[in-house]
Amino acid sequence: MKAVMMFIQLSLTIILITGSVLIVHFNKEKDNRLLTKKNKQLSDKIEKLQSDYEYVSSRSTDSKSNDFENWSNIEEKANILYEDSNGEFKKSWAIFLVKQSEKYELDPVLVYELLKVETGDTFDPNLVGPKTEYGRAYGMGQFMKNTAPWVAEMAQIPYKEKLLFDPYYSMQLSVVYLDYLYKKYNDWNKALTAYHRGIKGLENYIDENGDAKSWYAKEIQSKKNAYEALATAN
Repeated sequence: MKAVMMFIQLSLTIILITGSVLIVHFNKEKDNRLLTKKNKQLSDKIEKLQSDYEYVSSRSTDSKSNDFENWSNIEEKANILYEDSNGEFKKSWAIFLVKQSEKYELDPVLVYELLKVETGDTFDPNLVGPKTEYGRAYGMGQFMKNTAPWVAEMAQIPYKEKLLFDPYYSMQLSVVYLDYLYKKYNDWNKALTAYHRGIKGLENYIDENGDAKSWYAKEIQSKKNAYEALATAN
């Protein structure tokens, strides 16, 4: 974690210095329009790095107990996910997902429902999404190659493109990214819509619709709530 924080701090310093040089240069050239554009790009990079730094520094090591009672609880929750998927979501995947979700104090059902929507109920770890102007999405968590590297950095795990097809790797990225987004917005509609559309896509969606209640966010939360209602009834 110290290495990640030092890298982010160093990146911030470099960007700030670069920004100062650009400002001096473009003032001399009096190109105000280009200067404004460059400053906005630098501002966005600084904001993201600061957000990443705050997130990494706020994370602590796994505080959950590893005793037999906790593992029994994990297995019970994992069975529910496995059975709901009719065996498509492997038992070992379910156990891993529950453990990772609880490590970050997330509801494993929410993450499970996200993975279900992302893969069209298949939970296919080798899934490749359709081509878009930003590229394709890969794996169970449907990560794009411009997002996965910095999420892996926050998760403090190595990044290699082929790992996006590893179900455990993909699930870990999904958990960390969801945790990051929820801490950033403190709102599940925003966090889920940002996962689906990207952070800029979230901003555009809110501008166009007035809120972040996308079909994606509503579907995942409604399924989670239905599960909770059923569990309470039983």
